Amino acid sequence: MNATPPRVDGRTARSERTRNAIVDAHVQLILEGDLRPTADRIARLAGVSLRALWSHFADMEALLAASGQRILERRDAAFDPISPDLTLAERISAFCHQRARLLEQIAPAAKASALKEPFSPALQRYRGLHVDRVREELKTLFAAEINDNAELLTALTGVTTWNTWDVWRTPMRLSADEARATLQRTVTALLQAASSP
Repeated sequence: MNATPPRVDGRTARSERTRNAIVDAHVQLILEGDLRPTADRIARLAGVSLRALWSHFADMEALLAASGQRILERRDAAFDPISPDLTLAERISAFCHQRARLLEQIAPAAKASALKEPFSPALQRYRGLHVDRVREELKTLFAAEINDNAELLTALTGVTTWNTWDVWRTPMRLSADEARATLQRTVTALLQAASSP
């Protein structure tokens, strides 16, 4: 006996499409440099009414939470695992090239988040998730060098996350390539110092 496939409620499917269109519009505006998109601009780009926007999201915090999740998903999709079997120099190089690429990718979203993060539990949580993921990546990729050295792991996490990158790129006006080279020099120095007798 064949099981009957579940029916998709038309209204549910439309609602999900509308919700996704709103989140996509919000993320698109941010990535295009609109760091404080209004509900009106989001609704217009999504092709929905303001009433529809607020019927899907109780408030801007709910929309920020959904958009933060979408940005995390994009970051995960762009992440390419690096083999821990490479030499230390090769692992450092591959890691720093990838971190530079991902940090440039999230730059507009990170800048937009910084404006609202002090007042947004959702954005604070997503920032914590970003940092935790970098920390776990470092622990895995440089397990032999870090070992149980919590201080080294904290130092590596601090220099490889958004705040440090933004200092190099914005007030210090380094190009992306210059910032990546600085990142690589710093990570190399930390790991080599830890490996020295």
